[in-house]
Amino acid sequence: MLDFLGTRQRTHTCGELRSRDAGKTVTLMGWVNRRRDHGSLIFLDVRDRYGITQVVLDKDLTPEGHAKAEQARPEYVVCAVGKVRLRGADAVNPKMATGEIEIAATELLLLNDAKVPPFSPAEEAIANEEVRLKYRYLDLRRAEMAHNLEIRHKVALAVREYLNAQGFFEIETPFLTRSTPEGARDYLVPSRVHPASFYALPQSPQLFKQILMIAGLDKYFQIVRCFRDEDLRADRQPEFTQIDLEMTFPQQDDIFRVVEGFLKAAYEVIGEKIETPFPRMTYDEAIRNYGIDKPDLRLPPMTDVRGVFSEEELAGLKIEHGLPIVAIVLPGRQAMSNTQKKAFAQELNAALAPDLAFLDVERLAGSAQYAALAERIDATAARHCGLERVEPGNRLIVVSPRLGATAPPRDHLWLYKKAGALRLELAKRFENEHGAFEKKGNADDYRFLWVTDFPFFEWDEESKTWTFAHHPFTSPHEDDLKAGRMISDPEAVRALAYDLVLNGLELGSGSIRIHRQDVQQQIFRALGMSDEEAKARFGFFLEALQYGTPPHGGIALGLDRLVMILAGATSLREVIAFPKTAKAIDLMVDAPTPVSDAQLKELHIRPSVR
Repeated sequence: MLDFLGTRQRTHTCGELRSRDAGKTVTLMGWVNRRRDHGSLIFLDVRDRYGITQVVLDKDLTPEGHAKAEQARPEYVVCAVGKVRLRGADAVNPKMATGEIEIAATELLLLNDAKVPPFSPAEEAIANEEVRLKYRYLDLRRAEMAHNLEIRHKVALAVREYLNAQGFFEIETPFLTRSTPEGARDYLVPSRVHPASFYALPQSPQLFKQILMIAGLDKYFQIVRCFRDEDLRADRQPEFTQIDLEMTFPQQDDIFRVVEGFLKAAYEVIGEKIETPFPRMTYDEAIRNYGIDKPDLRLPPMTDVRGVFSEEELAGLKIEHGLPIVAIVLPGRQAMSNTQKKAFAQELNAALAPDLAFLDVERLAGSAQYAALAERIDATAARHCGLERVEPGNRLIVVSPRLGATAPPRDHLWLYKKAGALRLELAKRFENEHGAFEKKGNADDYRFLWVTDFPFFEWDEESKTWTFAHHPFTSPHEDDLKAGRMISDPEAVRALAYDLVLNGLELGSGSIRIHRQDVQQQIFRALGMSDEEAKARFGFFLEALQYGTPPHGGIALGLDRLVMILAGATSLREVIAFPKTAKAIDLMVDAPTPVSDAQLKELHIRPSVR
């Protein structure tokens, strides 16, 4: 029979008591984590969010409490009243924060029972993620999940406190708004009172935060929910949280300084340190050195070594003239065998780079004809990577264009991108075996980077037109605008856009915005949008630009992704309380689900045939 709590109150949490509390009479409440029956003694490990405390039910001391402990099972909710006592020297548990003490219970209440759970929250690892998500309320009882959510809370609080001290206002923006182009599909919400009209859930508060700058509020931020109907993966969710901010009259440096400041504060609250200011790199530099616009600086950069090849060597090795030759330093500390290299090259060639050939520098070094070339490649790559020399275990793979290979139109950096994909695949292969990313417990674990000067436009192969690479409210470089490149050479136009990258992950993205209506209209026209279409889609915003809009800019950082990195998790689902699966399903509440024909009719939507 279950008990009522009555007027009893919890005096301590299950992670609070220590040896200094010996002799105190306490009341603990929580879940039975484990139960061990030793006949006249029953041991219950009682758990709450804060930790675990061992409770001892002695049949001689409390026959009634002992009888109830016999009924208790894992995940029963209990209340234990008793005295704190020190454990014997041979019974101390050094793995538990409360391991020096136990509670000699005088009373035990069974406040609720529990079915046998599909898994135990006492388990450290549970393989079946779908079961965890279906029974998320059980999964969240696990210490690891509570720890992750604690990190999330502390980080969000640190960000808020820092931005408040810098003069930012936290302002909420609407969830029900209009559909605007943000690069992904919108979630649409039908309006009951306006037939055939829809709200859109915001992919970001982009236009609203710009309106707040037009309104003269100077500094805005929001830890805000955003929604994107896009294909999912481990670091993507349909609803996510971002740290969003906007400032008037900023230079890029001002935004970088604010972001670096609140990140430093966020890391400090969990006992970590990062070095500021963060290094910077243009988009072109990132592609040429790393083959990707979100470089992982923990790995050595690539090196263009074409300059060390003679014409005879190019001809002898059958390398296409006029294109880069890229050297990649292997991240491992041991060389691959020739058999491994050959199999690896064939596999990657087919998967990643059919237009590329691979040169093994070790084999070149063993050839009388090309030994001098191998030395020149080694020396050039070592210098570029900041190394004294390339160690034998870090020998190079050189990626070169095959004879007849040509650069795709409108992609002059294609070979670097291909080589960069190979570089990341190499890193993946060698990471576990050779510790390329071993945690050192210092700032080297967190390699931040600002990437700047992104292309303003990108070519859409499907529509055969230029489209915006960031979003259409990003300001182009003033020099490119004055030179008329928007029309004459769209590919060369640079955006005042920037990304913050951490360990190869894009953490945030932002830009200096367009603040003049004539420039905004020029951008829309360059994107193939007529004045009428622009007015229909953005009329309210174009009108607002006419009323003294100040220069402004901002950024949005993914809170979920930041916490995922700080928690050492591999998926966003580990740091979000109620996430969706890779198919955008909430297994716990079974959403999405069909709705009744009556509901659809009320929304002026014709019911489908089911």
